[in-house]
Amino acid sequence: MADGSELIADRLERPFIYHENGKPKVLSLTVKKGDESYSIFIPIKENKYPVPNKRQVAWQEAELGVVFHYDLHVFDGIKYGQGGNRIDPIPNYQIFNPQELDTDQWVKSAKDAGAKFAILTATHETGFALYQSDVNPYSLKALKWKDGKGDIVADFVASCKKYGIKPGIYLGIRWNSFMGVHNFNVNGEGAFRENRQKWYNKMVEGMVKEICTKYGELFEIWFDGGADHPDNGAPDVLPIVRKYQPNCLFYHNGQLAEARWGGSESGTVGYPNWSTFPYISTGSGENAQKDIYKDNYKLLKQGDKNGEFWVPAMADTPLRGYNGRHEWFWEPGDEAHIFPVEDLMDMYYKSIGRNSTLIMGLTPNPDGLMPEPDVKRLKEWGDEIKRRFQNPIASTSGKGKKITLKLNKKTPINHVIIQEDITKGERIRSYIVEGLINGKWTILTKGESIGNKRIQQFKTVEVNKIRLKILKADREPQIKNLSVYNVKISNK
Repeated sequence: MADGSELIADRLERPFIYHENGKPKVLSLTVKKGDESYSIFIPIKENKYPVPNKRQVAWQEAELGVVFHYDLHVFDGIKYGQGGNRIDPIPNYQIFNPQELDTDQWVKSAKDAGAKFAILTATHETGFALYQSDVNPYSLKALKWKDGKGDIVADFVASCKKYGIKPGIYLGIRWNSFMGVHNFNVNGEGAFRENRQKWYNKMVEGMVKEICTKYGELFEIWFDGGADHPDNGAPDVLPIVRKYQPNCLFYHNGQLAEARWGGSESGTVGYPNWSTFPYISTGSGENAQKDIYKDNYKLLKQGDKNGEFWVPAMADTPLRGYNGRHEWFWEPGDEAHIFPVEDLMDMYYKSIGRNSTLIMGLTPNPDGLMPEPDVKRLKEWGDEIKRRFQNPIASTSGKGKKITLKLNKKTPINHVIIQEDITKGERIRSYIVEGLINGKWTILTKGESIGNKRIQQFKTVEVNKIRLKILKADREPQIKNLSVYNVKISNK
């Protein structure tokens, strides 16, 4: 009631739903209590199915990217330790001296792996900027190398354009050992700290503007560990990116995450893995959404099929992460820790094949080159991806709960790739794939989430038809691609 009291009705009468443009908007009811009657109007919440924006579609369809990590400690001859590197500044930044720098070679190695985009750490935890900055004095301008005129970001972007790779930039602003910034906060006390924090925030905003205005269109901007929310005193970076880079995927701050970390640095995500998420941002640092930490990051690894927001998963790992090591930066003698092709393919199935984008960490050396063993392995990996999946036996597309793919003749198959049209959202909740074997439909594999891409392997069978049968869907299924393959894999 208007006075806040509770009305227990005798009966409800004359329910009516008002529609606008064919959609239900308001439910009206007459409520009876004795001789009194009341009219009640209840807004009807519209079912909102999340769909990706154009930046997210491009990012998910790219599927495979790389991130090049390059910073001062590549040159210091000391084993990299993240904890200390975040706190202790490099004593002499003039050690940065890549005499054979060749970003063409970097980017070509990424292209050979099949990457569609590449990201460069323009700044990392030391705070040192790999470009000509007018707002950050701790940058290539301060070096003797190339008489202070070097610009690795410019070189990198030019190389990306040369090889048809989309360029992205990684900015580490959460930590800056040179300027004493730890977990977003500048060291110090009282007015001294407050003034330094304001200066740091202004510098960061200036750097973001430089990156967004000096190097052409960017594919992704990655704030490592996120950039905190401006309401918490953080730099206000989102409006700058939106103004100057409208087609650039934003990853991420306390206001927005157009993608999410997949919950580990293993190059894999969980299954099922939904692109939808209950929050518009995962948050950053101490202000991260609390339930993302539950059950070993399950929400990040799998998403939420009922989530209100489109926040697709990103799986990441360093190429030199095999057999007990996990090296995002070059270290001498780590060639034995480059992942074998078999392990890289396993990641491919468990990331891209589970509706995630995969980003592989690469490590240029002090000479300014990608090490030859890494280059060789990337080429081998790219060749193996193409060998397995470049030429499907047959493909089709369609709408509805049953989609049949006919083969020209009885053919052995052992892989299927399914892709939804994600511009319409993720509609499928469970499915089976059947093969027509000796006149009988037999289940070959099954699953829940599909999204941008689902890759499934099964025992080799001979069929002349397969059928995708949708068991549960929120709306009419939209299948962009249904393809089958017969992949010869050693030791399997």
